[in-house]
Amino acid sequence: MLTIFGRADKASGSCDGVSRRGFLTIGGAAMGGLGLSQLLEMEAQAGIGKSHKAIINIYLPGGPSHMDMWDLKPNAPAEIRGEFEPTQTNVPGMDICELFPNLAKNADKFAIIRSLADSDGGHDGYQCLTGRKRGDRGPNGGWPMAGAWVSRLAGQANKAVPPNLALMYTTGERKWGDPHTAGFLGPMHNPFNLVGRTAREKSDNMVLQGITLDRLSDRDQLRTSLDKFRRDVDVSAKIAGADAYQGQALGILTDSKLGDALDLSKEDPRIVARYGESDTAFQRDGAPRMIENFCIARRLVEAGARYVSLNYSRWDWHGGDGMNFPMSREEFPRLDKGLSALLLDLHERGLSNDVSVVMWGEFGRTPKINKMNSRDHWPQANAAIIAGGGMRMGQVIGETNKYGEEPAKRPVKFQEVFCTLYRNLGLDAHRDRLFDGSGTPRYPVESDIEPIHELI
Repeated sequence: MLTIFGRADKASGSCDGVSRRGFLTIGGAAMGGLGLSQLLEMEAQAGIGKSHKAIINIYLPGGPSHMDMWDLKPNAPAEIRGEFEPTQTNVPGMDICELFPNLAKNADKFAIIRSLADSDGGHDGYQCLTGRKRGDRGPNGGWPMAGAWVSRLAGQANKAVPPNLALMYTTGERKWGDPHTAGFLGPMHNPFNLVGRTAREKSDNMVLQGITLDRLSDRDQLRTSLDKFRRDVDVSAKIAGADAYQGQALGILTDSKLGDALDLSKEDPRIVARYGESDTAFQRDGAPRMIENFCIARRLVEAGARYVSLNYSRWDWHGGDGMNFPMSREEFPRLDKGLSALLLDLHERGLSNDVSVVMWGEFGRTPKINKMNSRDHWPQANAAIIAGGGMRMGQVIGETNKYGEEPAKRPVKFQEVFCTLYRNLGLDAHRDRLFDGSGTPRYPVESDIEPIHELI
């Protein structure tokens, strides 16, 4: 994360009311580290340059119910089928929940994966952001989140915009708001997180508030001097990584492109209205319903981002309040409006072949409704929506058994989804290897994982 300004601090001793801690916090934004000729060759192969490729990863924290959204079982007993009816979409045989009327009209623009089969089972965004399970043995430093692979292998499309961006709010359940790191790839490829503990915090973070580049450089010199003292005591790879991308981070914040992408007042009001109205209140220990971030994600991609991850609302409703169905009636229509607006936006702008979208949660929900009229955690079956990227849309991939308990046909792994997304960017998940600190070659996915053939 890179933050130039937080809230004003009158006790800081600074005449502009900004503490040094609030002034400069470096986290991640950098070039991919490839030679120029390699980068140009890779972009040419991927079709990048004329219109760069990108991924938008929408994480729904808490585990949304596959049974009530995308995989309804109308012929099952009442204690399984729930309160909602399926509705026909504009694709024959591709039915979804009746509370998604806008998506039903645009089903030809997305695909449903109904058979995600390897959910880890914990309340954690790790698998949705990395493709790996928490317990997977990995390199020292850890496995990179997907955007870090993209940052390292594809680099920047625009020097003023980091390739790996996040709109991940800090949540009460910490694992729902963690954008994760670049792992062994180093901090220069960490996600550049644009939001924080309040729904509107990004507007403070990305404004220079009258500070000139000279003054910025002076304060940066102070930080550099302090870091030099620390290096004299303990030279660390992390600090070295920070030095590598420090200058580029400063360059990003003195360019208006990223700030403009975050400013929805620069968007056509009619387009913004299509997404619906955001709710800035955090949903208990989850994220706020900032549906406008779906639009901002599209704007960030247009500005040059290669990868944007975001967390949206809170989907864990099985507690003592028995809120599964009432909350569904509240949440589904808002999500329906926002996601359908994003897909339509990409289509109308000619970006649907270049920008891939995935939306999912960490696991599905129990087919059988519990005593509180809700559904509990169920990692045995999960679902995802995937769109764009030049993929074959308007289809359902996989199938669960008659009660939605487990995949009956075509089980799909999280890594298969990521392998497909990487392919859409022109990356070869089996050829593009990088070496960890021990010299061991590492790949974005395991060797037995292939892209989802139905989509390509």
